[in-house]
Amino acid sequence: MTSKELGRIGEAMAAKHLLEMAYTIHSKNYIYDRAEVDIIAEHKGMLVFVEVKTRMSAYLSDPSLLISRKKQNQIIKAADNYAREFHPEKESRFDIIVIITNDKYTSLEHIVDAFYPMI
Repeated sequence: MTSKELGRIGEAMAAKHLLEMAYTIHSKNYIYDRAEVDIIAEHKGMLVFVEVKTRMSAYLSDPSLLISRKKQNQIIKAADNYAREFHPEKESRFDIIVIITNDKYTSLEHIVDAFYPMI
């Protein structure tokens, strides 16, 4: 399985999880100026920008090791554009969903407020 295929599987699992938790999905793979947000959802009136990380092993599953500051800034850039264009009145947050899936097991961890924009 390629990393793109694994990523698509993980994003589908993450979207299913969000829907089961009463989130509304607004967009998937939103791109702005070469920056991408995997899933944009809404939960209890708040916009939620979700980065999905899918791995086949738990090695380096600590989210702080998975998403560099540069990657966070790219996500924040795209999220800022989306929020200003479509929902300027809503508050927002950044979540990470970490999925480990292989022949033996599948786990999903949803980290709410995983990182914050730096001023």
